[in-house]
Amino acid sequence: METKDILAKLRNEKGLTQDELAEKVFVTRQAVSRWETGETQPNTETLKLLSKLYDVSINTLLGSPRKLICQCCGMPLEDSVTSRETDGFFNEEYCKWCYADGEYMYHNMDDLIDVCVGHMVNETLSEEDVRSYLKETLPKLDYWKRYKELGGDGAFEEFKKVLIDEINDLHIEGMPHLTKLNALVGGYINLEYRLPGGKTVKFLDDGATYLGNQLESEFGGRCFGIAANMDFILICTYEENGENPELVMYKKR
Repeated sequence: METKDILAKLRNEKGLTQDELAEKVFVTRQAVSRWETGETQPNTETLKLLSKLYDVSINTLLGSPRKLICQCCGMPLEDSVTSRETDGFFNEEYCKWCYADGEYMYHNMDDLIDVCVGHMVNETLSEEDVRSYLKETLPKLDYWKRYKELGGDGAFEEFKKVLIDEINDLHIEGMPHLTKLNALVGGYINLEYRLPGGKTVKFLDDGATYLGNQLESEFGGRCFGIAANMDFILICTYEENGENPELVMYKKR
């Protein structure tokens, strides 16, 4: 679809008149009309406002003229996995696993490769193949080219070290010493815990990104799952594939 058709379709889906849309993005009704006839296109700032209003990327508004990939991990970007800034605007350079809540989640390429390997290895791609591909591909992406600039003063890495120390200081029986935290999206780790009365509860947001890891219990048979952010630490145990989860601790920070 062309930009003019996409803009008209999204406005109608939102149930807005041209006048109502014009008021929301601070233009005239005539300007909206010209967009939808193809005479003109919204400027960059207006595209940002439309992107946030319609909850789609600017790339989608423009008819997806570019094939976007995350400039940290190389994942193809669709609107559902594209990262956002803290103000809700899309950041079309990164996926939500690599950039979340205004922070870059990876400052060590080997850590990122370790995480990607777990998702990419399959019947046709061995771990060696995946590692070789990533080691060749990642250095060509903008994030790793400009790592020193984007990595700042290492404050995020320092935060992870503090969080690791806090978790280890809990001395959870049977849980091995934690040495690493990875970026994990809530939807993959948001387990459902059964309460004493029979009801179930989830503690995480499927769309949010957390720091966490999985550790095999020293007693065998179950794994420990760890999820944390600036506000809390959650520790649970579960069987293979997240079956029969039990909450060990949910601690406010």
